[in-house]
Amino acid sequence: MRNLVKLNHFYHPEELIEALNEFVENYNNKRYHESLNNLTPADVYYGRSDKILEQRAVIKQKTIAKRRQLYNQEKILNL
Repeated sequence: MRNLVKLNHFYHPEELIEALNEFVENYNNKRYHESLNNLTPADVYYGRSDKILEQRAVIKQKTIAKRRQLYNQEKILNL
């Protein structure tokens, strides 16, 4: 896969300002940040981070349990 640069053409300053505002909004509030445990800044700011991290931990434990169960079933079938 090659790097691809898409250029946007703005014919009025208002279009450029709107595009920049959308970029800043996405970058600062909607994008997951690795330094914030893959949470959005809005999640951290509004105090939703603990609940989200707890849900992720529950999902992770269920996934690990399911994988172990499937592994053990496959192991029994291949004996």
